[in-house]
Amino acid sequence: MKGIPDDFYERIKPRLCKRIGRDIRLARTVLDLGCGSCDLVKYLADAYHQQVTGVDISSGSFPRKRHTGSGIRFRCLKKDAVSLGFVDDGAVDAVVTMWALHEMEHPEAILTETRRVLRPGGELLVVDFPRGSLAQRLWNEDYRTPEEVKRLLRGAGFESIRVRLIEREQVIWARAYQPAVRGEA
Repeated sequence: MKGIPDDFYERIKPRLCKRIGRDIRLARTVLDLGCGSCDLVKYLADAYHQQVTGVDISSGSFPRKRHTGSGIRFRCLKKDAVSLGFVDDGAVDAVVTMWALHEMEHPEAILTETRRVLRPGGELLVVDFPRGSLAQRLWNEDYRTPEEVKRLLRGAGFESIRVRLIEREQVIWARAYQPAVRGEA
């Protein structure tokens, strides 16, 4: 990757968090799947006063304090996103997954479960590393192409799907919506 430093992703992470926040700023309830250390969860709760729940299969890096500096509470739960039984059907306005889709063992099942918990018209935002990116060279994991991400989202029943590469084509930015009327796909 000519001209892209190895710490590129750390450099752009704050900018991506802000962009995610702007995109889903109108969402009252947000679910962050594959939340890691809950950095995005904390940011969204603090900056947008959203009710945010982070879900990760490992709780090793969750923060001890579950509130922002201004006192806004957030949740970080150790759960497998394949089964979000703690969330009612249609109870969430937006779901985000940042740098985690490639880690998911059963992405089809997770996306189907994501669609179940989203309200009609709710938004899914997927931010991940694309195949052939700097991430591929650094970590050599199983990344997808934008077209593969689009097929996954379509297969899970999402609509109005838009997938593109941003940040010097080093990041997949995918937006998709729960159909406005339940049962449609």
